[in-house]
Amino acid sequence: MPARLHHERIARSDSQPERWLLLTHGIFGSGGNWRGIARKVNERRPAWGVVILDLRLHGRSEDGARPHTIDALADDVAALARELGGVEALAGHSLGGKVMAAARAKLDVRQTWMLDSSPSARPEALADRDNSVLRVLGDLERLPKTFGKRDEMVAALVERGHDTALAQWLAMSAVPAGDVLRLRFDLAALREVLADYYAVDLWPSVDDPAKGGVELVIADRSRVFGDDDRARIPREPAHVRAHHVNAGHWLHIEAPAPVVELLSQHLPS
Repeated sequence: MPARLHHERIARSDSQPERWLLLTHGIFGSGGNWRGIARKVNERRPAWGVVILDLRLHGRSEDGARPHTIDALADDVAALARELGGVEALAGHSLGGKVMAAARAKLDVRQTWMLDSSPSARPEALADRDNSVLRVLGDLERLPKTFGKRDEMVAALVERGHDTALAQWLAMSAVPAGDVLRLRFDLAALREVLADYYAVDLWPSVDDPAKGGVELVIADRSRVFGDDDRARIPREPAHVRAHHVNAGHWLHIEAPAPVVELLSQHLPS
């Protein structure tokens, strides 16, 4: 049975959207991280409401039953989309992008956005010492289990070499547990998700034009899209388009305005 996903509708109070964009986050995030971007997109394109959602194992969503795979996470999203109705576009960052690409195959939508999320399998990434996602996961595993306040967690992450903005974002996932704060994450389950994320090749699904357009957003200072991806993209069918943003992998933190601009310009009319 799919996990029930916490979600929030973003739309102007003076109009009823004609269609909905389902937008989700990457590993360690939550839908709320994208609320500001969602509001700005809806302001620019009021015919499009935006639903921000928490994936399983994140935010206020159910953890769901094992196995924690991309396909299982996509089943969760597809179940929510059917329940909501009117969902015509999907978008996700990083882990969420691959989940949305997998959900695309289960739904009838017009467009899917993969925000610094490659469809490729990258099993070698699990052994890459420069993999920023695995570095964050390893540091979270080594942190104390509880903190008195979020500032202590931020300081501990900055001490380990992480950017302050990233550390503050990660600390948003610390939740009250009595008189202390504890990370919401099941880190072992997230390792299971990441293993499948790096193992699954979704190019065959992305290349199917019957499921609508695919918008690949490449963060130019990120290594998510490898050399093989960059060589392949110009040869992709016309329904697959690439866009570039001058940012690192955490583009919603570093470059929210260009992300808003891309979504606002290229969501279907």
